[in-house]
Amino acid sequence: MHINNQLKEMIKPLRLSMYDFTEKEVRKQLDKIFHEEAIIHLSHPFGDMNGPSDFYDKSLKLLFNSMPDFERRDYIVVSGKTEQNLDWVGCGGFYNGTFIKPFLDIPPTGHIAHMRFHEFYRFQEGKIIEVQALWDIPELMMQSNSWPMAPTLGREWCIPGPATMDGISDNSYDTEKSSSSVQIVIKMLEAMKKHPSQGGPELMEMDFYWHPKMNWYGPSGIGSGRGVEGFRNWHQIPFLNAMPDRGKYIDEITYHFFGDGDYVAVTGWPNMIQTISHDGWMGIPPLNKKIEMRSLDFWRIEKGKIRENWVMVDILHMYHQIGVDVFARISEFNKARNFKGY
Repeated sequence: MHINNQLKEMIKPLRLSMYDFTEKEVRKQLDKIFHEEAIIHLSHPFGDMNGPSDFYDKSLKLLFNSMPDFERRDYIVVSGKTEQNLDWVGCGGFYNGTFIKPFLDIPPTGHIAHMRFHEFYRFQEGKIIEVQALWDIPELMMQSNSWPMAPTLGREWCIPGPATMDGISDNSYDTEKSSSSVQIVIKMLEAMKKHPSQGGPELMEMDFYWHPKMNWYGPSGIGSGRGVEGFRNWHQIPFLNAMPDRGKYIDEITYHFFGDGDYVAVTGWPNMIQTISHDGWMGIPPLNKKIEMRSLDFWRIEKGKIRENWVMVDILHMYHQIGVDVFARISEFNKARNFKGY
């Protein structure tokens, strides 16, 4: 069995333990597959953790407490080796359950709730030694009507898995196909970075790289778009209007690309650095503030073009860098919700 298929098999018991979630079984699988000194990078406000027990106690335990019937649903599980010769497994899906207790001060709804995740695991000698993971916490805020920031331009919804239903595959690893898929994405990104620094949007050659019926699945706070026009109108145009220096700080970031058949994944912590120098993005004023952005993404290639792109960005970390405490704003919301008069 190819090493990449082996790694997907190795992480499978952990994923399944979170489908029928019990503390005992999840802790058991974490201890089994994680190195005791593994470094876990999780989205804001969690930050960095060390080892499987720390990961469970400071994050998963809180989520399980708020949703006692909590379950994990993966729709993408891919594995590959990066050009840095590192072995990664990337998982995409969502956590869901009945939201009955507060989570990070987000008020419960009593209804079924979902929170998307992109989680990337780096393996060494059969153990996970690093995790880079983003949870779409703003998605949960929106379902509880407590999102305290600007309205989303794109569509907010429960993000679907691949249209082809093959995001989790036991097929033999195809090295040539995987490498070809990675090159399509890398060349697309190289073309995309030409705008606006070198000229107009035609330099991005989007019709060449993207399928006419492409779906771009953005994080909550940005939302999703259909087709090139949907992607540009509801995300790219306001994004670049506000931060036209995209690509300027390429030497300060790290990308880890890997492919698995028709799928490509990228991880980096951070993998974007830009300056909010103009108005127009997510209601944020032109602060002239340089920020880091963490993005963990998947692409699906169909007939040589990108048909689907799942994007996760640590939106709360971005707000934290510009001095906005989203959770403090939620606390103010909660005070108003519970107000019984003076």
